[in-house]
Parts: sequence; C-alpha cells; structure tokens
Amino acid sequence: MVGNLLLRGMLAGAIAGILVFAFAYTFGEPLVDQAIAFEEAAAQAAGQTAEPELVSRATQAGLGLFTGVMTYAIAVGGLFALAFAFVHGRFSRLGARGTAAVIALAAFVAIVLVPAIKYPANPPAVGNPDTIGVRTEVFFLMIVVSVASLIAAVALARNLSARFGIWNAAILSGAAYLVFIGLVQYLLPTINEVPENYSAMVLWRFRTASLGMHVILWAALGIVFGVLAEKRLRPAFR
Repeated sequence: MVGNLLLRGMLAGAIAGILVFAFAYTFGEPLVDQAIAFEEAAAQAAGQTAEPELVSRATQAGLGLFTGVMTYAIAVGGLFALAFAFVHGRFSRLGARGTAAVIALAAFVAIVLVPAIKYPANPPAVGNPDTIGVRTEVFFLMIVVSVASLIAAVALARNLSARFGIWNAAILSGAAYLVFIGLVQYLLPTINEVPENYSAMVLWRFRTASLGMHVILWAALGIVFGVLAEKRLRPAFR
C-alpha cells in the first residue's frame, strides 16, 4: 500500500508543480527581471563588466523554471506520501483528507512560514556573495529546528491530552512551540544585506510571490493527495 500511496503522492506533487509554475511564471519572473535590471545597472555604475549568460534568460524563466519546480514538487509529493503513510491512523481518527490537510498545514508552518519570518526569500542583487555559505547554513538550521520543535510539540500534546484534554493539550503544546521558536529566532544571527537604494516594492512583491508559491504547493498537495489517498484507502474500511 505504501508504494501505491507514494505514486499518488508524486502525482499530487506533479499537479501541484504545474500550478506553482503557472503562478511563478506569471507573478514571480517579472520581479526577477526587475531585480536583474537593478543588478546590472548597479554593476555598470560601479564600472563592472557584465558576465556573459551561460543560459539565456528566456530558458531560465521557461524550461529551467518548469524543470526545477516540477522536480522539487514531485520529490516533495513523494515525501508527503511517506509522511502520510506513517501518520494516518496512528495519531488521530481523522480520515485521509483530514490527515493530509493537517500534514500539509503543519509542513507549511514548520518548513516555510517559520523560517521565512527570520530569513525571508530575497531576489537577485540582494545578499553578499561572501556570506552565502553562512546564510545557507543558518537558513537550513532554522528549518531543522522548526521541524524538530513541531514534532516535539506534537509528542507533548499527546502526553498532555490524557490529563488536560485534547484542546487544552494542543493549546499548551502550541504555546510551547511558539515560545521556543521565538527564542531560537532571537538567538540566531540577523542578516540584512538589502542595498539602500533597492526598490522596497520589488522586494516586498518578490517575498510575497515566493510565499504564495509555497502556499499553492502545500495547499494543492494537501487537497489533491487527500482525494487520491481516500480513493485508495476507502475499500479497506468497507
């Protein structure tokens, strides 16, 4: 059954990837073009020579974007299916759709929203090339800590539910998660490398579009996979 769910997860990821690509191509790529134009203008003002493109911008925004988005979405869809196969029926009485929705929401919060609060996405021309290693390390550290903390919060809620009830346990564990994450974000270094004359509107729209891509990805995964998994699991309960 796990193999069948894995295939359905990858299919759900492919559908989600198509939706994300359409959104990114329509709303994200024009902002990337504006950011690149700013970067090129800044380089010219500094007397630097633009490096030749190894891959054309049209290919990057078209085939390159589609390939990258689809590969990522299908891989995430497969991992989503494996997480569903492990969770479903073990921690709650929710059906397939409910379980998929909860997993999608939890993953979005832990993997996307919480790290983005501390380290939001940046367009081209934002960020010092010399600090890219440090920025990458702290970003992934934030993701790991967020996911691990969420898992710990779920375990805490299960332990407290017998004593305080499900709702009170969920509130207490959720508060503990928020407090711990707030402390971690306070302790991790703040990175602000946005040029002084960079367009605030382009930066805001780029970060909003990046967040929107993840919203579409996880929402589509939760909905589409929930429907596909329900069709696969329904005969087992007859």
